[in-house]
Amino acid sequence: MDEQVFLNGRIVPAAEARVSVFDAGFTHAAGLFETLRAYGGRVMRLTEHVERLAHSAATLEMQIEVDAAAIELGIEQVLAANGLRDARVRWVMTPGDVPRPGRAITTPTPGTSLITATQVRAYPPDLYARGMRVCICPYKQNRLDPLAGHKTLAYLPRLLAMKDAAQRKCNESLWFTTENLLAEGSVCNCFIVKDGTLATPPVETPILPGIVRKVVIELAAGEGMAVEQRPIDINALLAADEVFLTGSVLEIMPVTSIEKHVVGKGRPGEVTEHLRRLYRQQVAKECGLER
Repeated sequence: MDEQVFLNGRIVPAAEARVSVFDAGFTHAAGLFETLRAYGGRVMRLTEHVERLAHSAATLEMQIEVDAAAIELGIEQVLAANGLRDARVRWVMTPGDVPRPGRAITTPTPGTSLITATQVRAYPPDLYARGMRVCICPYKQNRLDPLAGHKTLAYLPRLLAMKDAAQRKCNESLWFTTENLLAEGSVCNCFIVKDGTLATPPVETPILPGIVRKVVIELAAGEGMAVEQRPIDINALLAADEVFLTGSVLEIMPVTSIEKHVVGKGRPGEVTEHLRRLYRQQVAKECGLER
C-alpha cells in the first residue's frame, strides 16, 4: 500500500503531497511538531499533545491555529488510510507562507498542517532487558534560547547529538545546560532514582514537558513514591542507583551505563521495571486495550 498522509484537511498520497516553497517551516524552520504513539487505533494522551503544541505556538508567537477536533479526525483518517492501529504518528504545523522582501502578504495565508503515520519501529526487546548505554552530549542547552523546551522544526542540533552518540557506540545523548545541570536526552526526558526517591529535572531547566514524563510522575506518586522535580548535576547523575529515559515511542527505557560509568548494578533497576509495568497497564487502560 502506498503511504497516505493528511495534509491541510485531506488525505493524499505521500508522493503527491506538496507544501509551498515559501512555507515558514521550509524557509525558516519556523514550525512545531509532536510525535505521538497510537495503540489499537487510539493515541495516548492526545489532548495533552494538542495542548502542548498550542502552548508552544502561543509562547513563540507563531500564527498557528490549533483545532483539536480537526487534528483528532485527521489522525483517525491517516491511520485508517494506511491500515494502521499501532503506529508512530507525527503531526507538524507551520504558520504557512512568510512575506518575501518587497512582497508583503496582504491576505494571511493558511498555515500548513501535516499528519503522517508509520508502523512503529519498536526498540529491540533485549535493549529494554539490558539497558541503554548513553553519553554526555558535546553541546549545551541554554535557558536563554527561546526555542528551549519546545518541539520545533529547528531539530538539527538534536540530530547531530544523536549522530555523535552513535559514533561513540551509544544509544542516546544526555544534554546539560550552560549551568551544567542535566536537562534531557536528545529525543526524551530523563529520570534518576536514588535511595528510593524518583527525581527529574524541572520544566524550567528548561526541558520539554514530556507527555510520558508526566504520566510517570503521576504513576509514581500514585504508588506513594517520593517524586522530586529538582536540579540534577553530573555528580547526582553518576551517583544514581537507577537512570531511565521516557518518550512516546521509547516509553520507559532503562540506562545501565553512561559512557564508561556503570549505573547502579549494571542492569535495569527494580523501580524502573515497576514503572515500566505500570506504564503499560496505563496505556492499556487509556487506549482501550484492556480485556
